[in-house]
Amino acid sequence: MNNLQEQFSQIYDQYIQSIYRFVFLKTSSQFVAEDLTAEVFTKLWEKIQEGRKIENPKAFLYQSARNIVIDHYRKKGNNPVSPMDEDMEISDNTNMQEEAIKTADMRIIQHGISQLKDDCQNAIIWYYLDQMPLEEIAKNLNKSEGATRTMISRGLQELKDMTGDRFDV
Repeated sequence: MNNLQEQFSQIYDQYIQSIYRFVFLKTSSQFVAEDLTAEVFTKLWEKIQEGRKIENPKAFLYQSARNIVIDHYRKKGNNPVSPMDEDMEISDNTNMQEEAIKTADMRIIQHGISQLKDDCQNAIIWYYLDQMPLEEIAKNLNKSEGATRTMISRGLQELKDMTGDRFDV
């Protein structure tokens, strides 16, 4: 494996799960998330092959993912508010009733998140799911840390209001 392939492979291994999760939460579709995540990493590979040095691969990947998701909805003319796919598999090892409750809860949370402004969605996903530091989120959003902290807090309150205090968000 040459140096470019090794560089790409390391970045891919480090970020594939978090980028996929981010895209999945924005699209609510396993198949669409897989396709769009592949596009994100294809874009990375193209930049690496062009010889561009990517100073912050994480920021590059998240920005690419945001843009690709936006383009996806523009092309489709869809509103990002969509139900979860029926393609979610139910494990044979879990109680089907419990899985149905979890799926219903996830749909409520995803629907709630999709109602938030795009920057707020991103901030909440990055902070709570990807455990990205507040400073990095603020930088990605071109906002101060205080404004980002307030956005996350207000977004969580909106989610709580939307779910009728059903979830302790």
